[in-house]
Amino acid sequence: MSVKREPSGRRSVQVEVEVPGTPEQVWQAIATGPGISAWFVPTKVEPGVGGKLTLDFGPGMESTAKITGWDPPRKLTAESNDLPGGPPMATEWIVEARAGGKCIVRVVHSLFASTDDWDNQLESTEGGWPSFFAVLRIYLTHHAGQPSALVQTFSMAQGTADEAWATLSRALALGEAKVGQRLSVRSGALELEGTIERSTRHPQFGNGIVAHLDRPTGGVAVAGAFPCGGPTMAMLNLYLYGPRAAEVAKRDDAKWKEWIGGLFTVTT
Repeated sequence: MSVKREPSGRRSVQVEVEVPGTPEQVWQAIATGPGISAWFVPTKVEPGVGGKLTLDFGPGMESTAKITGWDPPRKLTAESNDLPGGPPMATEWIVEARAGGKCIVRVVHSLFASTDDWDNQLESTEGGWPSFFAVLRIYLTHHAGQPSALVQTFSMAQGTADEAWATLSRALALGEAKVGQRLSVRSGALELEGTIERSTRHPQFGNGIVAHLDRPTGGVAVAGAFPCGGPTMAMLNLYLYGPRAAEVAKRDDAKWKEWIGGLFTVTT
């Protein structure tokens, strides 16, 4: 992964994924509140130029961007000021139709700077997208348009990302965590059943898996451990789909938070 640098001072990174669906179907997933919430984080969208994108990454971690371009179902651009003391960051979403009922979704993040001070932020943002795009692909392939609900859990952990991942993966009985491997977890009343579709180990961006679930509902589990500006963060997100999604999320949310919190000694 690398930052593209231009003589004008523009620095950018981009990530893309191929997904099933028409441009209109894909636009619903990447440019509406319910669509984005189904595979990323809880989101509110005020559509059109001058509107806002409000993304909730967890307690105290809300991000707001102003929409600067709106061309459905092809292109959305927005600008945010999430870098403390840094320049504004522009984000561009592009949907390109492909043969066979598929589309390319491309996201480009860019900013203008005369130094390398913000390159790590761009690289970190770039490194986070592949796992979320794996969720997007599963969602559009198997669950597009279904009701969705999200269980977000995390815990700060002592030690390295590798050590935190060893603890988390052991609790999830993942073993070597290979693509195609079955995920089967029972912890009291909690359960997860599914198949691993993505497994990553990266010295900079941490370790994790994405699994397509069939229990407790159809959905996706994303588990990982990664450096977080000093401490290590361990997380488990469950994207649940179908008519029982909200019911199951409400029933299990606090239990999963207690489960992951019990695995780690919180740092201060």
